[in-house]
Amino acid sequence: MGIMRKTLMLRLRQQLAIPVYETRGYITKYTRVERLHLPKSHINDALAIAIGPNGPQKITRADRRYTIKPVRHHNRQLHKATTLKGGIRKSNQAPKYVKGFRLFDKALFEGKECFIWGRRSSGSMLLRRLDGSKVKDGAGFKKLTLLERSSSYLVS
Repeated sequence: MGIMRKTLMLRLRQQLAIPVYETRGYITKYTRVERLHLPKSHINDALAIAIGPNGPQKITRADRRYTIKPVRHHNRQLHKATTLKGGIRKSNQAPKYVKGFRLFDKALFEGKECFIWGRRSSGSMLLRRLDGSKVKDGAGFKKLTLLERSSSYLVS
């Protein structure tokens, strides 16, 4: 990064219509500790960098934190590794939609927002939150309300 820093900053300033500034760790720490009075964390460091040393003296606390997780949408292995009798290779691809639900769709189950982590052809789903905690294994599709179709990033 030491070699590329000047070139990167020059290119960013040329290509972006917004002002681009360079900062250092001690400036971020000063802003976070002395001006914002926040403890050390990645979120607080990002906030201190975004505000900068000349930004507002006080910030209002957000009442909600968002978690974002990137997910895959394709299983690239076309066939199972083991071969069935007669030389038949079993497909490793599950159907895209099961009872109208796709993998990683955001759904409402008993008042809780969760994501579909697994689907079965019977219509029962494995539901989890973004942190990996299991909400319900075997939830019927009739008890689910679709909130949002899946995309490359899950936001909770």
